[in-house]
Amino acid sequence: MIRFIFKRLLQGLLVLFVLYTLSFFLIKTLPGDAFTGERAISEEAVEALKKRFGLDRNWITQYALRLRRLIVNQDLGVSPKKNREVSMILRQSFPPSAILGLNALLVACAIGIPLGVFSAVNKNSWFDYAAMGFAMIGICVAAFIIGPLLQTQIAMRVPAFKVAGWENPLDWILPAITLGLAPAAYLARLTRGGMLEILNQDFVRTAHAKGVPPLTVIWRHTLRGGLIPSVAFLGPAFAALISGSFVVETIFQVPGMGRHFIDGTIDRDEFLLLGCVLYFGILIVILNLVSDIIQALLNPRLRDSL
Repeated sequence: MIRFIFKRLLQGLLVLFVLYTLSFFLIKTLPGDAFTGERAISEEAVEALKKRFGLDRNWITQYALRLRRLIVNQDLGVSPKKNREVSMILRQSFPPSAILGLNALLVACAIGIPLGVFSAVNKNSWFDYAAMGFAMIGICVAAFIIGPLLQTQIAMRVPAFKVAGWENPLDWILPAITLGLAPAAYLARLTRGGMLEILNQDFVRTAHAKGVPPLTVIWRHTLRGGLIPSVAFLGPAFAALISGSFVVETIFQVPGMGRHFIDGTIDRDEFLLLGCVLYFGILIVILNLVSDIIQALLNPRLRDSL
């Protein structure tokens, strides 16, 4: 297991290096820069600002200097637009995004996994069809439709909820539901497929033949193996919930990283953009590793092959 974790960490570092390199040069190809559109600013002032932020050199030199500063000092640079360190901006905005992503993941698990299990146990029943119909709707309906519906139908009618804001835990509920419905739908379908595969195994039929209670068969014999596809999905899903919550954060005015990603794109702030990309990349690598470890713990055959 230790060898596996070490190998995956090396692979993760390689992925982050490639991600940083590609993102740096792709961002450089964007038209304009952070100083484009500034009013009443002379060319001499623009050149001075570029020199201050190290943007007056060629791309290769900039890339080498920033990569060295990142590895040696863990320094992401200073945002020219916000005039603040990018690492400080991201540290302050990451907790709301992480809280939103975690709550959305809890919503997805609370809805998707039970639906998938009951659908598999009651295969081809009315519940199975209804649950899979809900899953299809959850996949097809976008967050920018669900969010305003929850705002108008719930937040504007229930005094405990607010249309937007992030001041107390009650403000987390509607954004989490909005963001968590789509992964809940995927989880329901994955859990159903995994459970059906296990339910058709010989050892499950043997347990039923010996008179083992159905709940015991599900809890002790099928749930652990049936949830393996869902566990494999949860790691990348959590990272996707955090990194893909721009729309939900905008709708509900959540002060998370999504706002900075959008601001960095609009302002052509390459330091902020690159910092956001790197943060999301690190998150995905870590959560994929955690997901692989949990899969190994659930699946003895996979654990023995590591």
